Amino acid sequence: MHLAPRVLRRAVAGAIVALLATAVGCAPQPEEKAAPTASGSRANTCAKGGLATETPGKLTIATDEPAYEPWFKDDKPTNGEGFESAVAYAVAGQLGYGKNAVVWQSVPFNKAFAPGEKTFDFDINQVSISDERKKAVDFSSGYYDVRQAVVALKGSKAAGVTGVAGLRGLKLGAQVGTTSLDTIDDVVKPTRQAAVYAKNDQAKSALKNGQVDAIVVDLPTAFYITAAEVTDAEIVGQFENRGGAPEQFGLVLDKGSALTGCVSGAVDALRKDGTLARIEQRWLSDAVDAPVLK
Repeated sequence: MHLAPRVLRRAVAGAIVALLATAVGCAPQPEEKAAPTASGSRANTCAKGGLATETPGKLTIATDEPAYEPWFKDDKPTNGEGFESAVAYAVAGQLGYGKNAVVWQSVPFNKAFAPGEKTFDFDINQVSISDERKKAVDFSSGYYDVRQAVVALKGSKAAGVTGVAGLRGLKLGAQVGTTSLDTIDDVVKPTRQAAVYAKNDQAKSALKNGQVDAIVVDLPTAFYITAAEVTDAEIVGQFENRGGAPEQFGLVLDKGSALTGCVSGAVDALRKDGTLARIEQRWLSDAVDAPVLK
């Protein structure tokens, strides 16, 4: 029996529609993207030992040279001794990288947070987190709460100062690009322009030679200077927290780095489980003994 042309066309059209519906129903559907984690990173990008690092399978960590105590010991970041070396290896371990998978790189302090693409995965070098620096680089969560301190030669006029007001008429010095220099300019507001040095070594030499009355450095560095480098100097005092969130050192990463969330997560975990506190107690235990300058 032959079908009428109109009936035949309807039958063929119906068959095609049915086949298309079946094909669409079986076609793979696009996967929903994973929701970002609280850190801004996706969970699967923080796979232990499998981060998108500069060198696959390795974690490249930078710091300045020389590497000073108490942050590092014997100018050897690779030995795991000193506060920042210990923190760096603890972060690496949290990320799934053993000591043999860590590669160290020398990067000058100011270059670490200058604009431009970085050759390291993160830098650890007593770099304080600030909104200005965040314009050029990313920071991890803070790994150390910082206080700035004043160091002067024993028996000097500066050594007898008990408050911020007493510092204003003095010649003060600090390393360029540091919050130590910011503290002089913004907190002390001296009547004489601060002396600025490329390195803390130059500031220490200026203090020993009488070119400045006192220098400002972070508190742990102040303890090391007075204990081992300029033994005829003493800590005049530390500056109090000016309210709000404390100044913190953070690990420096490339702007927009895919690792920022993972590295912050590692730092947060080390703070939560007490690791950072234990490392601080071992290497920076003296940092609570300086009088507060008000």
